[in-house]
This record gives sequence, C-alpha cells and structure tokens, in this order.
Amino acid sequence: MENAVEINGLTKKYKDFALDVSAVIPKGFAAALIGANGAGKTTLIDTLCGVTAKNGGEAVYFGNMTDTDDDALRSRIGYCSAANYFPLDWKLKTIAECMAIGYDNFDRAHFTELCGRWSLGSPDDKKQKNMMKMSDGNRVRAALAAVFARDTDLLVLDEPASSLDPLARDQLCEMFREYLAAKDGERTILFSTHNIADMEFATDYAIFMAHGKVVEQGFVEDLKEKYILVHGDAQDGNKAKPLMISYTVNSTSFEGIALADNTTNLQAVGAVTERPTLQQLSVGILRKAEENAGK
Repeated sequence: MENAVEINGLTKKYKDFALDVSAVIPKGFAAALIGANGAGKTTLIDTLCGVTAKNGGEAVYFGNMTDTDDDALRSRIGYCSAANYFPLDWKLKTIAECMAIGYDNFDRAHFTELCGRWSLGSPDDKKQKNMMKMSDGNRVRAALAAVFARDTDLLVLDEPASSLDPLARDQLCEMFREYLAAKDGERTILFSTHNIADMEFATDYAIFMAHGKVVEQGFVEDLKEKYILVHGDAQDGNKAKPLMISYTVNSTSFEGIALADNTTNLQAVGAVTERPTLQQLSVGILRKAEENAGK
C-alpha cells in the first residue's frame, strides 16, 4: 500500500516540549490525529506543512518529495490551521480573489458552491460580513470552503470540527468523503482532533499522540480487532484489571480496554467484552499513555 506521507523521526524542540514522531499517512484515506490538548498535534501539522521549522528527521510526501518549500509540493497540499486562517477584515470576496491569485488550482465556482452549502452567502453578494463579524463556526466554514475549493492531493486540517455544530460536523464528514472519492484513491486527508465522537464516520486511519510521541496507529477496523471494550460488576474488577490496558472503576462497575487476545480470560472472570467504538478506544489508549507518562 502506498503512503501519502511517511514521517521518519521528525523532531521539533521547545523549552518545555519535544516532538519526536515516526508514522505513516496511508494514501487514499482520512487519517485522524488524536490526542489531548498539548499532545503535539498542532506542532506536528505545522511542521509537516512547513509553517514551523523542524529540528531533525524528515517527512516524505507522495513517495519522493521532501521539501515543503518546493512550489510543486505546496500546490498539492491544502492546509488549514485551527487559528484565524484569514485576516478578520476580509470578506468572502476577498478570500476568493486572494486564493485565486495565490493558487492556480483554486476553483472560484466551487468555492461559491461550498459557501452556499455552508449557508455563508455568496462571494459575489454586495453586502457581506467580514470575518470579524462572523461566528467562530462560520469563520471555520469559510476557511474550509477555501481549502476544499483547491484541486489538491492532500488536505492537512488542524481541529477542523472544533467550532462546528453537530450538523456542520456531519456536513464536514460528507465533504471528506466527496473529496476522497473525487480522484478514486489518489487523495488523502490528515486532520487533528481531541474529540473523535462526531468524526468517527469519516475516519479510516487513526494516529494516537501523547506528550509529543505516537503511542498507537493503524486502520480503525484493524484497531477494533486488536482491542476490546471490557466492563462488568465492580466486584469482578480486581480479577480483570491485570488483563486490561486501561481501567476505571466506581462503586458498581468497572470499564476499560484490553487486547483482544485476552478475551477468553476476561470472560472467565465475569467480564463482558464488546467491540469498541473509536471514541472508547481513544479514551483507553490515551488514558494508558498518561499513566505511563506519570511513572
């Protein structure tokens, strides 16, 4: 299987934080970068897109491209930050005009269609709000519309769903699928999130980060085969706990995740095992990473 990006020992060091990542982004899929706030997701994304200079390692794009300063590579990547992507005094018309100047592969008609789909109005309307007067959600919609309106091979989006309401998140998932389907396996999406619940439908591959490192990665369906959700009565918790990766308990019950290899042994001590959701996997894997970091 081809990879859209291969990340080999990519490092970025700050006074109180260090990023050190090796991972792959498989071509043709939507990959979620999952982690708590401060895990290093934004640092990794900004380093991959050349916004932040790396200290070491490398990222290989599309099999043979490594320099994010290369115009040919930049034209193939659509990047959207979690911060204000456009100046706050810009209007949709300004965005369209500047994107058309900056990128040969920007499709203004598609941008107009996406603005309408997001209920932002038309860039050609005489009366438009500037970004300052838009809600946080509409600012994100405008930025996403601009990025999706380019003919790219890779989208790199930092927390694209964080300011969106549930309906807009569902629409974003649809846009992910449309983007990927448009070139039949030739396009890829990498997006970061600290809450995967509303984006699980759009996630094919997951990369879990904690404290600047990747702690787990893989296709979602494979991860759901590798791990199981475990729960049961609190009285059985002490027997199940040694077989589990993460574990929480209250006065009546316990819950956590374990490797699927331990299914039989867990059931033998009275635990119930189920196929986990990606959200449940995320909580379990990241909880274990935090426990390990505290040792």
